[in-house]
Amino acid sequence: MNRGRSGRSLGDRAASSGIPVDRAPDPAPAADDEGRHCWVRDPPETPGTWPGLLVEWRRGDDGWQGRVVYTVPRARGPVLVEAWLPAARLEPR
Repeated sequence: MNRGRSGRSLGDRAASSGIPVDRAPDPAPAADDEGRHCWVRDPPETPGTWPGLLVEWRRGDDGWQGRVVYTVPRARGPVLVEAWLPAARLEPR
């Protein structure tokens, strides 16, 4: 999620690399991505794109996940959400 990158997610870049998924390396996201603004795309139960803050990375069973915080509108006002989401749902901002 550094400036100057294509803006595509890690998952998108891996898919377009031409390397079969079963052989594709699963590189760690850059440590300096943490604490940066990002776009959260289609989180569970809240379709759409939301501005968020990437807090940290972890490697899950299905690949890299980012811990993010973001707000979503609700009937009584915005709600702050903290969640672990797949890297493919996070975009640089």
